Amino acid sequence: MTESQDITTAEPQATGQGPRRVIVRGDTRYTLLGTAHVSAESANEVRELIRSGEFDAVAIELCASRHQSLVEPDALANQDLFQIFRQGKAGMVAASLALGAFQQRVAEQSGIEPGAEMRAALEETDAASLPLLLIDREVGVTLKRIYANVPWWQRFGLFSGLLGSVVSRQEVSAADIERLKEGDVLESTFNEFAEQSESLYAPLIRERDRYMALRLEEQAPTHYRNVLVIIGAGHLKGMAEHLEGELPAAPRAERETLEHTPARSKIWKLLPWAITLLVLTGFAVGFSKDTGLGWQLVGEWFLINGILSGLGAAIALGHPVTVIATFFAAPLTSLNPTIGAGFVAAGVELAMRKPKVRDFSNLRHDVASPKGWWKNRVSRTLLVFLLSTLGSAAGTWIAGLRIAGQLMS
Repeated sequence: MTESQDITTAEPQATGQGPRRVIVRGDTRYTLLGTAHVSAESANEVRELIRSGEFDAVAIELCASRHQSLVEPDALANQDLFQIFRQGKAGMVAASLALGAFQQRVAEQSGIEPGAEMRAALEETDAASLPLLLIDREVGVTLKRIYANVPWWQRFGLFSGLLGSVVSRQEVSAADIERLKEGDVLESTFNEFAEQSESLYAPLIRERDRYMALRLEEQAPTHYRNVLVIIGAGHLKGMAEHLEGELPAAPRAERETLEHTPARSKIWKLLPWAITLLVLTGFAVGFSKDTGLGWQLVGEWFLINGILSGLGAAIALGHPVTVIATFFAAPLTSLNPTIGAGFVAAGVELAMRKPKVRDFSNLRHDVASPKGWWKNRVSRTLLVFLLSTLGSAAGTWIAGLRIAGQLMS
C-alpha cells in the first residue's frame, strides 16, 4: 500500500448521537454517519454537522432518481404517461408509487417523514453552498439486479409480495418502522426476504455497500479533504470495511460492473414469437382436419384471451370503452409480440379519461390507500395496463394449452 493510500480509522461513536466511523484514505477524511431513516434526531444531527463548517463536501445515500423525487415530488406530472407505457416502465413506476405509499403511511403513523435526514442534508448543503455527492446506485438498477439474481420461480412471489404488502396494509407495524431506522423503504420492504436469501441480500445490501465506497473513491480524493457521508445505519459496517480495505486504483470500471443489468435471455425474447407460431400452426392444423374445428379453435382463442384481458381492465375499473377495446385487442396483440394488450388498454384509458392536474397533485396521497389506486386517474391507468397485461398473458397460456388439447384429442 502506498503512502497516498494509507488508511486510519476511528472507532464508532454512539453516545448521544448516531453511530459514526472516521476513515482517512490518503489526504481525504471520511466521516461516516449512520442515520435512522425515521428519526427527527438523525435529521437534527445532520443539520448540526453540516452547519459546523467542518466539511467541504457531503455525500448521501441517494441516487439521481430518488434525489429528484425529493426535490421534485411532482416530477411524474411532467412525464408523458403514454411514453412510460411505450418504454416498458409502467411496472417500475407502479413499484415506485407503491413504495411511496408505504412511506406515506409511515409518515402519517409516526409523524416523521422517512428520509428526513436526507432532506435535511439537501437543505443544509444548499444553504452552505457545499458540493453534494449522490453515491447510491439507481433504485431501478438495484430492482433489476434483484430480479435477475433470484430464481425465476421466486420472482412473481417476491414482487407480488412487494406490491401487495405496501398497497394493501393500512397499518404499518412497529417492526416495519424499526427496520426503517436502519434501512430505507426499499430495504425494509425486502428485509424479511433478504434475511433468508443470499441471492436477494447480495444486490440489495452487499453490492450497494461496495458501490457507495467505489463512488466515494471515484469522486472525493482528487477534490475534497473532509467529506461527511450520510448513510443508513445498516450500511455503516459494510461501507467502513470497504473503505478500510483495498479499493481499485480505477474504481469506475468495477462500479460500472455493479450498474450492469443482465441482458434478457434469448429464450425469453424468442418465446413470444414461438408461442405465436405454435398457435397459428394449431389453427392451420385444425382447419386442415375440419373447418368446424378450425373455427372452434379460433373462437376459443378470441374468447379466452379477450375475456381474461378485458376482465383485468374491468377489475382496474377501466372505462367501459377501455374494457371493450381490450376484449377485442387482446386476442390480436397476443399474436403480435411487438405490442401488448396492456399498451392498447392504457392508450384507450388515457384517451377516455385523461388525468387532470389534481390527479398528479394528489397522486402520492391517493396511493397511500388501496381505494386511492382506483380513484386517481394516473394510478388507475397503471392498474389498467398491469391487470390487462396479466389477463392477456393468462389467456394466452390457457387458450394455447386448450388448443393443444383439442388437437391431440
